[in-house]
Order: sequence, then C-alpha cells, then structure tokens
Amino acid sequence: YNVSFRQNPAQPVTSLAELHFFPPVKGIVSGKYDASKKHYGTDIVAKPRSPVSAALDGTVIFTGWTMETGFVIELQHPNNIVSVYKHNAGLLKETGDLVRAGEPISIIGDSGEIYTSGPHLHFEIWYKGSPLDPEKHILF
Repeated sequence: YNVSFRQNPAQPVTSLAELHFFPPVKGIVSGKYDASKKHYGTDIVAKPRSPVSAALDGTVIFTGWTMETGFVIELQHPNNIVSVYKHNAGLLKETGDLVRAGEPISIIGDSGEIYTSGPHLHFEIWYKGSPLDPEKHILF
C-alpha cells in the first residue's frame, strides 16, 4: 500500500498540505530550521543505528560522503520536491534506486567532521529549489 495515496494522482499537487510526509525517524528535535543561519533542515536525535526512512515516494538522485556532513542521500520526489538526509552511518540505497515512502534508505549516525555532535539525522525538504521548514510538514 502507499502512504502517499491521493484521490486523483494524475492531477498535480497544488499544495504541499495535500501530501503525507512519512517521518524519516522518530526522535527528539535537537536543532531547528533557521534560514538566517543557513541551517536549512531539522536535526533529530534518535536511537543509534535506527533506520532512516524515505519521506515520500521517489528516486535516489545522490549518494555519497562529504567531509562536512558525512554519508548523505538525496531523493527526488514528484512535484519538484527533494529530500536530503545527512550524517548517516551507512546508506542502504544507491543512486537511481526507486523508493517508497517509509522504506529504509540509510542508518542514523554521526558521520562528518564539521557539522555533527553525536548520532542524529539532519533532514531537509526543498520545494522548487527553496528550502522548507520540515517541522511544518512532519511530526518527528
């Protein structure tokens, strides 16, 4: 079954309120979205080695490692939505994989050398090239 089910999927989404975002992890918010500080996501502390799930159906468009944010996975979703998952201990998917909302895509971790302070997920939502506050769309 599909947790992102809509009455008429052939029609484009006119509002993000019409979408059901699956929480990537259940945990405690330790860092809030703050565009003024260029913190374009929400930090969520969860149990070490917890699975991280896809927020919506989509395609993996990036998997890799950066010095700043460790293991990163990015998903392209319909309607010009991209979700980003940073500081993972490991990745479960590869670029090009199709994923369903709620499907595990990575393992929460503490990777990266600059922007990490313990096991957590840094989660971002981008819509039409602009960042959104994930807490306005998901209960963590």
